[in-house]
Formats: sequence, structure tokens, C-alpha cells
Amino acid sequence: MQPCVHALHKCTRPVALRTVSSISRRPLDRSRIPAQLRSYASISAAELHFGQPLHETHPHLLKAGELTPGITALEYAQRRSKLAAKLPKNGIAILAASEVKYRSGAVFYEFHQDSNFFYLTGFNEPEAVAVIGKCAEDDDHVFHLFVRPKDPKAEQWDGVRSGTQAALDVFNADETGEINQISNLLSPIVSSASKVYTDFPFESKTKFFFSRFFNDRSSNAVGLAKVLESSNIIPLKDIINDIRNIKSDAEIANMRKAGQASGRAFTDAMQQAWTKEKDLAAYLDYKFRSNSCDGSAYVPVVAGGQNGSIIHYTQNDHLLRDGELVLVDAGGEYGGYITDITRTWPISGTFTPAQKDLYNVVLNTQRHCISLCSANANFSLDGLHEIAENHLKDQLGQLGFDMPGKTLETLFPHHLGHYVGLDVHDTPGQSRKSLLRPRQCVTIEPGLYVPNTDAYPAHFRGMGIRIEDSVCVQEEHPLVLTTEAVKEVEDIEALRS
Repeated sequence: MQPCVHALHKCTRPVALRTVSSISRRPLDRSRIPAQLRSYASISAAELHFGQPLHETHPHLLKAGELTPGITALEYAQRRSKLAAKLPKNGIAILAASEVKYRSGAVFYEFHQDSNFFYLTGFNEPEAVAVIGKCAEDDDHVFHLFVRPKDPKAEQWDGVRSGTQAALDVFNADETGEINQISNLLSPIVSSASKVYTDFPFESKTKFFFSRFFNDRSSNAVGLAKVLESSNIIPLKDIINDIRNIKSDAEIANMRKAGQASGRAFTDAMQQAWTKEKDLAAYLDYKFRSNSCDGSAYVPVVAGGQNGSIIHYTQNDHLLRDGELVLVDAGGEYGGYITDITRTWPISGTFTPAQKDLYNVVLNTQRHCISLCSANANFSLDGLHEIAENHLKDQLGQLGFDMPGKTLETLFPHHLGHYVGLDVHDTPGQSRKSLLRPRQCVTIEPGLYVPNTDAYPAHFRGMGIRIEDSVCVQEEHPLVLTTEAVKEVEDIEALRS
């Protein structure tokens, strides 16, 4: 029988997960702690500093047992087990954290963790690598987490790091090491693996993605690249997409929290008169945060008048004029999870007859498609898109639109929906042809964007209308995650009456 490839660790699992709350209570194997960190074992957890919020340091943000808001350390371990179960014996999956991106010089953008890395580790710092390897002798697995070491000088400038000991005691890694030694740490694991699953891009035959971690790029990067080039490399994306696409109870709860907070922000915004796109955008971001979201999930679209016909309009610097519509595509984020909302409403607070007619075409189509977001309905996102097209065509014909050939492609140029979760467009590459399954979360967002040309009825020209909700698919009835954002004509007009 072939031994476990993970030479740094014997393939056994702890009886119970380690969590930070146990640091000051359980006896530690001090031989595993570097000399400069041995005082760590005697410090109360409440006095420790980590690179991200934990229950002991931020009890107002996380409950006991949670590693990130709403998600427990146990759930992260279960996710790694699900991934390992899909690997062959002695197979490994390698994932890297996101890099810090710089706007100019030393001015950096807000850090956002790689979604797959975050999903499997809960670790929210840059310059880290995770390796999940399946053992040869059984279905067990080993979790390696290589991170930045503690460095008081660097931490004074760039913020606290969790360090290698926290990788073990907080994030429940079986083995750890310093990221600047990644070539030496990873090479024996990779060279002994039966298959290597990763989505790292090769920059060239002699320079590998990991080169950003190395001080000696010419030797370490080339050495590791050679090991990887000689390995059986297989894309990891499809395996992780299958796992991430089905949401847990905790994930759905996080998305519902984000949807509830975001929906209320939309409804609050509709109650007020706005004269500038940028003011409305700023108000929504403020309301997301004050309603307990972490902030905006993406750059919002706040598009008045004809700007609403630009699908990804994010300039948000025009004036809002009475008599026109404003289209807003925005959403808050909670614990890394996102809900996606679009609403369109009259800037004056009251729809004109033409606006009301076109708006109801979109709303009726959206309502019908949402009602089919159940496993029992047996539809895919592509199938729902086709239904939406047929509904829009029929209703537009009743309003006097001439709909020959591919006219609808001009009026409705985007897809009806996409998957949503940790990302706005979640699990990229996941097919929209597959039948929807319970616990998948999707958006349903029909829209109509009427060019200002003679080809269309005059009273509809220049209008852009989209209505979008985030929906959790269930067996019989869909769960709308964003229901607090009003969308009925009567409800919208009542807010300002």
C-alpha cells in the first residue's frame, strides 16, 4: 500500500476541531511552536491579535464557533472533506489567496479574498496557499495552510497577521509553514501526488504563478515550476463549482440577511426625492452598512433616464430629472455573501401611463419566471430565459411593438439570470443548461431597453427598465431572498404619496 504523500503529517484527524476559543484552555504541543511564538500558548485568547475578526476579539460580529460571520469552523472543515472526497487517492488540490492590488505606489485597493480559497479556509489574508490532499490508505485528507509569519515591523505598517500558529489553532490546518518557504514546503507534496488539481495560470514554461511569493524568483520559481510541469495538472474549477453551487443552511441565512438589509435600503431610497445619481449611490452604500452589511457587494448602477439602457452603467454622475425613471442595480454583502437587486422607479414618485405599461411587462415576466424556480418545475436558467423571451414578445406586441426577427435581442440583450453566492456571478463557468436544484441561488432579472429611434413606439423610447431579485431554489416553492425591496407599482407610488 502506497504511503500518504503528505510527508509533513501523518494521516489522522483530531477528534474535535480546534477553535481559537480553546487556545487559552487546552494544553498545546509546545514542540510545534517556534521559539519566538511560544508565549502564544500562555496568552488569553481575548488578548490575541489576528488578521481578521474572530469571536474572541469581535463578539459583536461573530458568534462562538464561527470562523467568519454565520459560518462555523466545522462547516469549513466539512467543505474541505467534500472536496477531498472528489479527489483520487494521493490527489491534491492547491489554492492561493488573492494578492493585494495597488492603485498607485503604496496606495492599495481594499483587499478581497479569492472566493474558492475563502470558501475552503475562511482565511481572509493575502499571501497564503492552501493544499488539501487525499490520503492513499483511506478517504481521510490533510489540510496544509501556508501563511505569512508574524512580523511586528511589517504589522505596524500593514496590519496584524494571524501567523503560522493561528493557522493550526484557529483555522484548523493539520500542517503549516511560512509562505516565503513555499517552494521547499510544496515541492515534496506535489512531486509525490498522483494528480494535482489547481487553477493557477502558467505565465511561461519556466515561470509559475507562485513566483510572487519568492525572494529568489530565478531559482525557487523555476524549481517549483519544473515540478508542477512534470505533474498531472487538472483544472480544479469544475469540482469546486459543484460543491459551491449547492448552498448550506448557513449560506442561505447569510444571503437572506444581505437580501433583507439591501431590500430595506432600496425601499428607504424610493421614499425620497433624488436629484443626483451620485447622492443616491452614496445613500444606498450607507444604508447597506448601517443595516449590518459589510458594505456594497459591487460597484452599483444608478442610472437615470437613458442611462438605464446601459447595462453596466457605473459612472453615476448625471442629474436625475422628474418625468424619467431611475434604474438601480446594487446590493449589500454579509459575511462575504451577496444578494443582487435591481429596481426601477419614477424619479417623481409616480409612473406615467407609458412607464407603467412597460414596467408591468417586465414585472409580469419576472413574477412568472420566479414562480418556476423550483426543482419540481424542472427548468434550467436557459429554459427560464426562453420563457422570459416569449412572455416579453407577447406583451410587447400588445403594446404596439413590431417584433420581427431578432428585435427582442436589441430590447433584451442579456440573460435572464445567473448564479449568486460568494460572488455576484457565482461559480463562473457553471452551465446554465443544467436543471435547477434545491439550494441553488440565482438571480431572475428580465429587462427592456428601448432605443430612442423611430423603430419603436414614441412614448416608450429611451426607457430602460430592469427588475431583479435573488432567489433560492427549493423543492416546491422559491425563496425570494430580496423581498423587502418593493416592486409593485402601487407599493412604489404609495411610498411618496
